[in-house]
Amino acid sequence: MSVSDRLSDALYGAGWSTVKKLPEPAAARLGRTVADLAWKKRGKGVLRLEANYARVVPGASPERLAELSRKGMRSYLRYWMESFRLPAWSPERIRTGFDPKDIHHLTEGLDAGKGVILALPHLANWDLAGAWVTTELRTPFTTVAERLKPETLYDRFVAYREGLGMEVLPHSGGSAFGTLARRLRDGGLVCLVADRDLSASGVEVDFFGEKARMPAGPALLAQHTGALLLPVTLWYDDSPVMRGQVHPPIEVPESGTRAEKASVMTQALADAFATGIAEHPEDWHMLQRLWLTDLDPAKGPS
Repeated sequence: MSVSDRLSDALYGAGWSTVKKLPEPAAARLGRTVADLAWKKRGKGVLRLEANYARVVPGASPERLAELSRKGMRSYLRYWMESFRLPAWSPERIRTGFDPKDIHHLTEGLDAGKGVILALPHLANWDLAGAWVTTELRTPFTTVAERLKPETLYDRFVAYREGLGMEVLPHSGGSAFGTLARRLRDGGLVCLVADRDLSASGVEVDFFGEKARMPAGPALLAQHTGALLLPVTLWYDDSPVMRGQVHPPIEVPESGTRAEKASVMTQALADAFATGIAEHPEDWHMLQRLWLTDLDPAKGPS
């Protein structure tokens, strides 16, 4: 393991062991302080965040983009502070920490026994939304995680999410799709963060007026299994409560090849994501390149 890998693992380990012990107001203040320091340094992540926000808020002045990125970093660190503390939250704190609209789309789909796929962008705190599902609805679900380096850090994330009631599959290895399909055919729930393609072979979509690639997995799973595909968007307001919206199901087109159907469905997902991101851009934690014009074809997503 390299020095940088050991440092990353140690920092995340300190976060989970130390931050979760802080009183909530102290953790929130710490998050804002770290966010503001990172924002003032104007590093690659902050500059990329502003470049992405420029697509979301066309015509925004440099001052507006800078203010958005400041709020975006605060939102991003709120996500981390909450995530470090989630294992120590009581069931009641989890239940009262998330207020989703139109949850009936999810509960009715589960009651019908068809299986449900929830697809989310990197908005607000998707881990908190997942913990709410396992706690409030008493419904376990399966998700997929990107393999991080070092392996010990990936293991920390898996243990953290499994502790919240999630079944976590590695993104690499090729077996995730089959396992997800089996869970859905059994009437289960699958949750996938789906606004950034990690394979460089996803579906091309129009996203805020430019071409981007998003994973085909949610659409293909819905086709293969008959499960409902539901977009979900999340956001923070000025309260300790995170808000959310479960959007209506994305239907499988009646005609077309499998790839053509996946393209139509993934575009519908992208449109739903764009609605939520446009309404709450500061809560979209996209510190990586996303649009095709920003990607190096030789390297893929970064």
